Amino acid sequence: MNYNDIRRVAREVSIGRVKIGGQNPLAIQSMTNTDTHDAAATIAQIRELAAAGCDIVRITVPDLEAAQTILAIKEAGITTPIVADIHFDYRVALKCAEYGVDKIRINPGNIGDDERVRTVANACRTRGIPIRIGVNSGSLEKHILEKYGSPTPEALCESGLYHAALLEKYDFEDIVISIKASNVPSMIAANRVLAARCDYPLHLGVTEAGGAEMGLVKSAAGIGSLLCDGIGDTFRVSLTADPVKEVAAARKILNAIGVEGQCGLQIVSCPTCGRTKIDLIALAEQFEAAVKTEGLDQLPVKVALMGCVVNGPGEARECDFGIAGGKGEAVLFEKGQVIAKIGQDAIIPSLITKLKQYQV
Repeated sequence: MNYNDIRRVAREVSIGRVKIGGQNPLAIQSMTNTDTHDAAATIAQIRELAAAGCDIVRITVPDLEAAQTILAIKEAGITTPIVADIHFDYRVALKCAEYGVDKIRINPGNIGDDERVRTVANACRTRGIPIRIGVNSGSLEKHILEKYGSPTPEALCESGLYHAALLEKYDFEDIVISIKASNVPSMIAANRVLAARCDYPLHLGVTEAGGAEMGLVKSAAGIGSLLCDGIGDTFRVSLTADPVKEVAAARKILNAIGVEGQCGLQIVSCPTCGRTKIDLIALAEQFEAAVKTEGLDQLPVKVALMGCVVNGPGEARECDFGIAGGKGEAVLFEKGQVIAKIGQDAIIPSLITKLKQYQV
């Protein structure tokens, strides 16, 4: 299944060199955890995230002094789109726009009167800078919370559209909306409601998801469910961990869903049973390590590692190639057809050799 075949139609928004919405690829985001006042450390982490495959990087800009780092980032030749995360002070938004930031994350209802909203909207429109509206269960406006009684999915959606309306009032529609929650079902439901009520691109995420392991599981459940619905244009896997791990986790989600052209190498392997006469668990670990060492893990290829020949080739017919284990040996198959019998020691080298044939 091609993700674009089921994808919600969203308007296209340009964030620096990266386009989201429309039929553009899903964009992976992360956020630096350096002190933004330390330009050198922040630039170094942005480079590290970009090298890991991050498409868009968000940094917090708490004050006018920190905004100077935006200028330093641009002067350093960073081409990865940068999002300035701003709370309350509209002057910081204006300064970041002046320094060439690629997107601003700000909630218009939190920056003061209409004149301030108009000023920020005009500054961003003049420079072609989109604005991301961010809503979570702890940020609901008093009037919306009183209306719904709690941060229900409908309340979260209404908050996002309320902030969008404040920008639309000044003919600004270069908008991205993000609704996050730490409760996975609420996050899923809120984004489904929002997706049906507007055509703005949506940024997905489960906030405060936890550490590297639990955060990935919760994010896979929340983000993955929405992507399988065709909802989502950009996303962040929020982890209490090194931000680079967020990028790796995001790639794992794309891999699990099988988003065509973005998921890299897919390994289909059986869970083993009493028929398995080969050490498939160790074999799978060795193969994963080998493809990373050889730099082949981003090839858009599907490889099967099956425990026996009873159902192996048939169950893995949709894979490009793979092996099915026997006692101390395996059969190598391609498109479901057996092409060779190989000894156990030759399994990994044979798979790597076959995989290299798919390199462009």
